[in-house]
Amino acid sequence: MSARESLEVRAAGGDRAAFSALMTATKPDLYRFIRRYVGDADEAQDLLQETYASAWLALKRYDPTRRFDVWLRSIALNKCRDWGRRRTVRRIVRGVMGLDAPEAMAVNDVSPDGESRIDDQRKAAALQRALADLPDTLKAPLLLATLEGRPHAEIAAILQITPKAVETRIARARRTLSERVNALV
Repeated sequence: MSARESLEVRAAGGDRAAFSALMTATKPDLYRFIRRYVGDADEAQDLLQETYASAWLALKRYDPTRRFDVWLRSIALNKCRDWGRRRTVRRIVRGVMGLDAPEAMAVNDVSPDGESRIDDQRKAAALQRALADLPDTLKAPLLLATLEGRPHAEIAAILQITPKAVETRIARARRTLSERVNALV
């Protein structure tokens, strides 16, 4: 049993120090994934904390035969999906109430402003918007593969789909992103 596996078994048994060590080990990669998914550093930090809190609360259900980082990534992905649904509701509320309503002004939206930026920044903003607008079924496998370099089999385990479905979704995501970015710039 490796040191990492030992930490996972101890954490699953409720050992706070082991869980804390696993958090330290997984935090940089998990933050990068969430940050790319939601497109906002502050939101990503909040979602990272929510992910670890949920993981701690669900630790009794963790199966130490599974890789901890894969299990944790599944929780983070669910948090990101929830965040996306809340963001959609905020957009609808803003549309119904009008942007000048005090209630709408209290709702935070992190859309980048690409109009006042130089060309490279505008393209980056367009890419970020296109990525944020991708459906979750395309966004998650794309980020897991391109950002984290995870193999298709591992992505399939996280998303609970087949490796072939992962491959197809990544290809569709790339095609969709390309079309959307070209239309925005």
